[in-house]
Amino acid sequence: MASGASPVIFKEFCPLYYLLNAIPTKVQKGFRSIVVYLTALDTNGDYIAVGSSIGMLYLYCRHLNQMKKYNFEGKCESITFVKLLSCFDDLVAVGTASGRVAVFQLVSSLPGRNKQLRRFDVAGIHKSSITALAWSPNGMKLFSGDDRGKIVYSALDLDQGICNSSLVLEEPSSIVQLDYNQKVLLVSTLQRTLLFYTEEKSVKQVGTQPRK
Repeated sequence: MASGASPVIFKEFCPLYYLLNAIPTKVQKGFRSIVVYLTALDTNGDYIAVGSSIGMLYLYCRHLNQMKKYNFEGKCESITFVKLLSCFDDLVAVGTASGRVAVFQLVSSLPGRNKQLRRFDVAGIHKSSITALAWSPNGMKLFSGDDRGKIVYSALDLDQGICNSSLVLEEPSSIVQLDYNQKVLLVSTLQRTLLFYTEEKSVKQVGTQPRK
């Protein structure tokens, strides 16, 4: 070890029982008892978001030690992806197995922040399982990808309560990862990785050989 270097400290991390105990292992649907599986996860400094097989989003506030629940109306279906964002308001995007995407604008106790829970829906473009979500840093843009290769751009106006969505790219294989920064969307599929320039609507492939 180089002189003056800080010593390495090993830590043992335990299961988050305080979080897991707040999520039911089974729910009752009529006469049936349904096992709850945890299907998606995202974290930041304020929240831990956990998606489930029953279409319920469990959102744990790390500062208040409180668990809240959010769900989709209608059909109960598995949540496949969740993505948190902390900007001026706290936002969480949720994708499901049938291609539904919703954005929840969370309530904040801080002055000048959002005081009422609001939900925005990305209507009817995805028809298959959501596999990736990516936010712009200011929360005004959301990109969603599915397992049929479709990528949808949603423009959010939180002040007006408006969400406008459009299909921007379609790949021949499933989307596995999205990341957005400075008007460039990084897209990884089962076959290739590419850069999508959102202003020019042009594509630049990363590398030359397709994935096997």
